[in-house]
Amino acid sequence: MPTNGLSDTPIPYLKKGDKVAITCPAKKLPIPMTDAVNLLTSWGLEVVLGDTVHASYHQFAGDDAFRAADMQRFIDDDSMKAIIAARGGYGTIRMIDMVDFSGLQRNPKWLIGFSDITLLHSHIISNYNLPCIHGQMPLNIPDASAYSLETLRKALFGEELVYQIDATPQNRIGNSSGILIGGNLSLLLAISGSVSDMDYSNKILFIEDVGEYLYAADRMLYALKRAGKLKNLTGLIVGGFTDMKDNDIPFGQTLPEIIMDVVADYSYPVCFDFPAGHISNNCSLVLGKTINLSVQTNGVNISYQ
Repeated sequence: MPTNGLSDTPIPYLKKGDKVAITCPAKKLPIPMTDAVNLLTSWGLEVVLGDTVHASYHQFAGDDAFRAADMQRFIDDDSMKAIIAARGGYGTIRMIDMVDFSGLQRNPKWLIGFSDITLLHSHIISNYNLPCIHGQMPLNIPDASAYSLETLRKALFGEELVYQIDATPQNRIGNSSGILIGGNLSLLLAISGSVSDMDYSNKILFIEDVGEYLYAADRMLYALKRAGKLKNLTGLIVGGFTDMKDNDIPFGQTLPEIIMDVVADYSYPVCFDFPAGHISNNCSLVLGKTINLSVQTNGVNISYQ
């Protein structure tokens, strides 16, 4: 059953010899998983490929029931220590309600991905108090930076994750702490008001997106504000907003200007240009865990408690 609030529920970190699963809850794969298997094997892990890795149904990796069954298989398999989404795209929202996640209460395991996988992250954090990893997915490994893949390894194996990034003029100075939540902005709006939605109060929110129009980003942020989700945050981390588009009649603001206008009524620190999202240097973030956020004129520091 859903639980109220959040806690740092322990999930065993990976060790050499552990089994990890790759499954596709959304869009079908255009390439084999060779690079991902080779990488994970080099970390000492045993990789099990789901049936969805080779499946195709229109744009999806099998129909909704097929994708749900593949996810269910790995949730229920106690030998699996992590479930990695092979890619995002679109489709997780179509199958998530067919999946019984309650097995994660008995046998917690890591779920890794980003983009469309924001839906799974939010659902698991909100309903089961379990942290998840926002990080590189198998489809992206050929183009991923070595550093981002190393942050994924560190997150999975429980090694220290500390980020120090350059300051930007748009940042808002301050220090805060809170449980980190968030992900893809479009998906956060898609789940708003559903059983997968999260309590944003006293949290640090991370957001990223790709291929959106500036006006659409403005609209989504105002929707979050009007829903009361931004006013009680303790901090905001803005990742990659890549391939943003504008209309023939310009919107008139850059993305940082849009964001700072939306959160102008609040005083918490805001960090721009964090290296996570639809970028090659998509560094891993453990969502559902408490972080310390320090935004200063000489740089930004993010560490886990």
